[in-house]
Amino acid sequence: MTAEQNRELTERAARHAALGDASRLRIVDLLTLSDLSPTEIGVALGLPSNLVAHHLQVLESLGMVTRSRSEGDRRRNYVRLTPTALTGLTPGRTARASRVVFVCTANSARSQLAAALWAERSSIPAASGGTHPADQIAPGAAAVAARHALPLQDAEPRSLDAVLAKTDFVVTVCDNAHEELDVAGDLHWSIPDPVRVGTDDAFDHAYDELERRITELAPRLAAS
Repeated sequence: MTAEQNRELTERAARHAALGDASRLRIVDLLTLSDLSPTEIGVALGLPSNLVAHHLQVLESLGMVTRSRSEGDRRRNYVRLTPTALTGLTPGRTARASRVVFVCTANSARSQLAAALWAERSSIPAASGGTHPADQIAPGAAAVAARHALPLQDAEPRSLDAVLAKTDFVVTVCDNAHEELDVAGDLHWSIPDPVRVGTDDAFDHAYDELERRITELAPRLAAS
């Protein structure tokens, strides 16, 4: 871990620790919607002024809140969240990639859908491959893509050996492929095989899970 990564992790830990107190978490919740005076915060939380002052001091020391003088009653302050108050509470960019390759066994459903979803959410190129590619894409995968107006690029299943390069960022989306590769790859998503079940619901569930995970991963990968 670099010194910069260690610093960022320490800062995140301090903010999480501060928000581990229920009163401070509630203060931040309130400030996401409105600027409030310390008196108003005390009324909302049912806390005495000395406790409100303590909680605000903790949040202020971490750069999460700031105060401004009222333009009306100059004796009053308003507390607001800083623009970066919630920055870093979740992990930021964690890796770099020149290309992302999604892998499943048959390369007929999950990995194909994942690569197509990725192409809509990131400028980093994507591809997919299978450890034992099928003869054709699963009809259910084509159908769920059509229901979501998702274009499937290069829909013919391909062997992982023919696709994979040493510099690729690999995401296995199939337990069998992940275990066959002996935990090779950068990430693993344990997504049930919709082909095995064969229903629209199974394919919709796989699509939704892939979409959720890709939406979370895309901002955290930087192009290399």
